[in-house]
Amino acid sequence: MDQQLEQPELVHPGAEEIELPAVLHALSDPQRLRIVRELAASERPLPCGGIVLEISKSTRTHHFRVLREAGLIEQRRDGTCKLSTLRREDLDARFPGLLDAVLGAGVPA
Repeated sequence: MDQQLEQPELVHPGAEEIELPAVLHALSDPQRLRIVRELAASERPLPCGGIVLEISKSTRTHHFRVLREAGLIEQRRDGTCKLSTLRREDLDARFPGLLDAVLGAGVPA
């Protein structure tokens, strides 16, 4: 039998559901902050593996899930990978100046 495994839907909070504590928690980890910085610097969606992190694949998956569920990134499936983009417009509307302050803080990436 040829059965294709159905992948679970990627859950993203609506713009009005993005909460500051979840965003700040997601940004508190250096690896997740690096991911956000890379996405902010990119003009196009990036595959998860396109961001250099010295961590295991399962840990990488965890960090992207935390960012997605907090509302910082949007992900869509493209074949076997997920493409990620920063939800800058939603975040700037919900928390004006927060991303600019975090991204410009001069913390090592």
